[in-house]
Amino acid sequence: MELVANRTAVVTGAGRGIGRAIAVRLAANGAVVTVNDVDEQPARETVEIISAQGGKAEPAVGSVTDPSFTDAMLSQAAARTGSVDILVNNAGITRDRVIHRMTDEDWSFVLAVNLTGTFNCIRSASPHMRDTARRELEELGEVRYHRKIINFYSTAAIRGNPGQANYTAAKMGNVGLTRTIAAEWARFRINVNAVAPGFTDTRLTQPREEQADGLGIPKAQRERMIATLPFGRPASPDDVAAVVLFFASPLSDFVTGQEINVSGGHQIP
Repeated sequence: MELVANRTAVVTGAGRGIGRAIAVRLAANGAVVTVNDVDEQPARETVEIISAQGGKAEPAVGSVTDPSFTDAMLSQAAARTGSVDILVNNAGITRDRVIHRMTDEDWSFVLAVNLTGTFNCIRSASPHMRDTARRELEELGEVRYHRKIINFYSTAAIRGNPGQANYTAAKMGNVGLTRTIAAEWARFRINVNAVAPGFTDTRLTQPREEQADGLGIPKAQRERMIATLPFGRPASPDDVAAVVLFFASPLSDFVTGQEINVSGGHQIP
């Protein structure tokens, strides 16, 4: 059974990691996917993976921090079917420093990607999700089906995480966006929910000492974190993608304004 057959989906930050797993999972379940990433090569690699598996996808290379780009990306996606049915706001970045060493640029850049990027994409989706649903209500008396927005926050934001004041502030901001847009757009049958991955194997959680790009976390910290996980392992990107698929599918049509942790049972104070 293809849970999102013939739906048009946009997944941001889909060139790698969790975003790639989401794009591949949605395509495998019948969606036509726009694969967004700020880097062209990873975006095209995700499209190639989807195509090799018989799915449909196209890249959209650009930054969600640019509202003119998000307007164009959502318009191009909507041109396929007349609306955007699924929007997954996964794009994210870290730039860690303890607060007394955090620069204005560290703060602004992380909020721009993680929080303003989500806002930009939702606003850009409005003509193709909200307005389409409104026309259906006026012309048909009901919307044809539920449309879905899935935002991302983080278990690090719930508990607080030293060195990540910028990241955790942005991620908790996405919770506020989720609840507010869920309330604003409920009558249009647009479900808005959020996913909080726990410790997940991505380039943002690999040992920093082993990465040339400066991303990741110190190896000793990584090992301590894994030791606290009830399942004894980090989540895989596909573990998170499975929950996103639930929120994107008709299985969650009566669920909105909610957040769910994908943390393998990790207890959060």
